[in-house]
Amino acid sequence: MARSYTLTLRREGDSERQRFETLNGALDALETEIRAMAQTVRREQTKSIGRSYQPEELVAVRAEISGLGVRGGVDLRGDGSVQAYSGRIRRAVIEPREGEDSYSALRRVLGSE
Repeated sequence: MARSYTLTLRREGDSERQRFETLNGALDALETEIRAMAQTVRREQTKSIGRSYQPEELVAVRAEISGLGVRGGVDLRGDGSVQAYSGRIRRAVIEPREGEDSYSALRRVLGSE
């Protein structure tokens, strides 16, 4: 079977791609990678053209899954928080429901519960 899903990890100008046969495999890898990075990856406050950006406003790592009609992922913020989204060019934030974390919310929206 051809590998149908791509997990792309982007971090400060560097990107890494992994391919998976199943959506669940790609989602499992995304969660494993981002949970590990969330323990150590941080971004400090940044100033740019008269504006200050707080760590929670900055994306330290973006993990995106694409393939077979799905597109979405999570942003690891500079403060270590994680926010799920769907789409690519027009990202829509996925709000977790009660009892969900960002990873579960992403699975729900991408159809892999």
